[in-house]
Amino acid sequence: MKNTDYLDRLLLRYAGTFNIYMPYKIHGKEYPAYGCFFSSVEKYVLVREANMWTTNSHEHILFMTVDEVSENTLQEVRSLLENYMEPRLVRNDNKYPAKNHMYSYLTIAILSEKSMDKTLVKKVRKFKFEKGYLFNFRGFSQSRLVCASMEDEQVVTNYHARQLKKMFKETFSDVRAGKKTFSRQCMEEGIEPFRQE
Repeated sequence: MKNTDYLDRLLLRYAGTFNIYMPYKIHGKEYPAYGCFFSSVEKYVLVREANMWTTNSHEHILFMTVDEVSENTLQEVRSLLENYMEPRLVRNDNKYPAKNHMYSYLTIAILSEKSMDKTLVKKVRKFKFEKGYLFNFRGFSQSRLVCASMEDEQVVTNYHARQLKKMFKETFSDVRAGKKTFSRQCMEEGIEPFRQE
């Protein structure tokens, strides 16, 4: 199984709730896809003008395809989180996120052709990046790291991404079963993924 085929099926699973951008460039490097999700919840009395509170939740997912996961791959992941995803996507290059920000999940999915070394598996499981804003009054951001290897069909996640493991494992079965992919869905509906501006 190729990581590009796996990604094509995985993107369809995300496309139901996420805006999918293909490709996506960060600091001059091109990644195959990026997805973003936004949810806003309000509580008001009788009319919208009597708003008691509003909370905004975000999730960003960046997809990477590699031949194999290495130390450099994990360093790149940390750099993406610290130097692009958190400052740009969460805070919009400001000191704090926008008012009513509750949380932002920053997910990076690494799709590898080869199986992972045991040492790197341990590092992925222990991987952590979190940031709170104004003692969490402006919410927090949290990293979720998923690594799926095509060679042995294994999925390894950090603690905060553990709930994603089932979906990533099921995607292997979906690809083998020849289920519909994102590119096929786009072709059938005559639509295209979003383009980065």
